[in-house]
Order: sequence, then structure tokens, then C-alpha cells
Amino acid sequence: MKNKIILALLSLSVFISCKKDEQLLLVEQQKEVKKREAIFATINKSWNFNAFPLNQSTQSLNQNWAEWRVFLKELSEKPKTSIGAFQKKAKTLSKKAAELNNNIPATYNKPEIKSRISAVTTKINTLNLYINLNSIPDQKIVKLIPEINQEVESLQQQFAEIDTKNQIKIEDGEADMIRMLDTTRAISVEKNRVQPQAIQPPSNQPKIKRKSLIPIK
Repeated sequence: MKNKIILALLSLSVFISCKKDEQLLLVEQQKEVKKREAIFATINKSWNFNAFPLNQSTQSLNQNWAEWRVFLKELSEKPKTSIGAFQKKAKTLSKKAAELNNNIPATYNKPEIKSRISAVTTKINTLNLYINLNSIPDQKIVKLIPEINQEVESLQQQFAEIDTKNQIKIEDGEADMIRMLDTTRAISVEKNRVQPQAIQPPSNQPKIKRKSLIPIK
């Protein structure tokens, strides 16, 4: 009888302990849910990207460069449902940013453009890294979003700068001046060339003595 009482008490103790563990687990789960909801609200509020063409150059590219058009489209579409949706969007943006290195129009296929694309890609890859961590650093993401906007804007400004340089026309008379300068340089180079020296007879060649003329009487 005594043993049965002891077993009953042990069973009750185990039951109570399990209930406490379940309650603690439930509390922790509720805390995690609230934490993720708060992170979602913070990211959702800050997830605002400037995905519209800022000038005529980027408007033209939006029509003629598929990778650029797709990238801006993905950037403009904001997730709405959950943290998981933001995580999926970040992965897609990372992929589309990397694809900007493909099929760059010849006019813009320059080191300065590739450098700007690299800066955009690096920032978006960092966003993708942060948002897919187990413990999401939401404040770092909030800080990173305007930095991405700034890099995208710098890229668009670089497009416009290249177009501006290509549209600069040579002023009237400048072409003639350039040709005159080239002619002057050519004449100057010609004058500075070393003239060939006169051929001297070899030093060991015997000298010919001339006979003096005797006047005829």
C-alpha cells in the first residue's frame, strides 16, 4: 500500500512537471510569435524602395534592357503577408541584382556602371543575409533599406551622366583648331629631326698631292 502511494505521488509529480514544461514552452512560443510580429511590423513599415526611373536615360533602359526592367519591378513589389514573404523577396532581389551584369547595353557597358551595379548587389545581398538569420536584426534592415535606395539612385545618375557626355557636341571652329594644332605639332617634330651628316672620306685613305703648275714662258 505504501509503495502504491509513493508511485502515485511520483506519477503526480511527473505529471505536474510535464504540465509546467508545457506551459513554459507555450509561453516561449507566444513570446516568439509576438517578437516575429513586431519584427514584421518594423520591416513592413520601412520596406519602401525607390524603384521608379529618375530620368530619361533610365526610362529608355526600362524599355530596352530586360534585366533592368525586371529588377525595378521586383524592387517595387512589396511583400504583405509575413516575414517569410519578405525573406523570399530578399532572395529574389539578390538574384535579380546579380543578373544586372548580363546584357548591359553597349553605351553603358563601362567600368563605372559595373562598379555601381556591384555596390547595389552587395547591399541587397546583405539585406538577404540579415532577413534570413534565425534572429533577425530588424534595426539593421531598417538602416540598410535607404542605403540600397541611395545605391540604386547613384546607378541611375551614372546612366544619365554617360548620356550627357555622349550628347556634348564639338563647338564651332573647335575641330579646325584641333587640326591646326595637329599640323603644328607635325611641323615641329619634322624640324626637330636630326639631319644626316655629310659623308667624310675615310681617315686612312692616302691624300692626293696636287702638283703646282709651272707657268709656260
